[in-house]
Amino acid sequence: MQVEVNPNEDTEWNDILRKHGVIPEKPQDPEPLIQEALVEAERKAYENRLEDKDLDELDELEDEEDEAFLEQYRQKRFAELSTLQKTSLYNQVYPLQKVDYAREVTEASNNAFVLVHLSSSTSGNVESQLLTELWRQLATKYGDIKFCEIRGNMCIEGYPDRNTPTILVYKDGEIRKQSVTLKEFKGPRTRVEDLERMLLDLGALKESDIRLKKRSDDSDEEGPFQKKQPMVEDYDDDWD
Repeated sequence: MQVEVNPNEDTEWNDILRKHGVIPEKPQDPEPLIQEALVEAERKAYENRLEDKDLDELDELEDEEDEAFLEQYRQKRFAELSTLQKTSLYNQVYPLQKVDYAREVTEASNNAFVLVHLSSSTSGNVESQLLTELWRQLATKYGDIKFCEIRGNMCIEGYPDRNTPTILVYKDGEIRKQSVTLKEFKGPRTRVEDLERMLLDLGALKESDIRLKKRSDDSDEEGPFQKKQPMVEDYDDDWD
């Protein structure tokens, strides 16, 4: 006579059968593991709650946080700032001459990311004017990245002005990215944050970089430079 056994039942007989390998071990209840994972996630989130705070924000929390705990993060921020200061070698936009391109760009990219703006030869190219200003802001903010600029037709003979501004990103002697005009960003409404995202994607910046501006609720609004620019009508037709 064959007796059917429910292997999922918690009985003494099933325990004996499991012990002798007659029936498989009962599947482990996942709920305790899930609960443990949730508790651990909450613990880590609490411990890292100051991870994205800068020095001013840490000072504002003096009445809310343990002083010793705050001091650990202050020292961490000071160390990060010290490292950034040591690696900030550039902090300006470098005007290029074609004869110096290999040394100032290709060779220099062995030590740092190098970004080149092939600019327009005319004053009516709104995007090129905008990128020149954004280049200046980025160069001042990220001194460990080298920002360069050269007129497109001075760098490449016959380079069409409709292809400007062109962005070329170099690292370790190779072009890692090229972007013709600012179409892949926001055109004449491109902001520093859009180019920072490109630098993050390329690995030139890290998400934890304390220099990155925090995203605010009004991050989609136009910045001061963009507001001064005239509306560009028939934008799509301009680049055909």
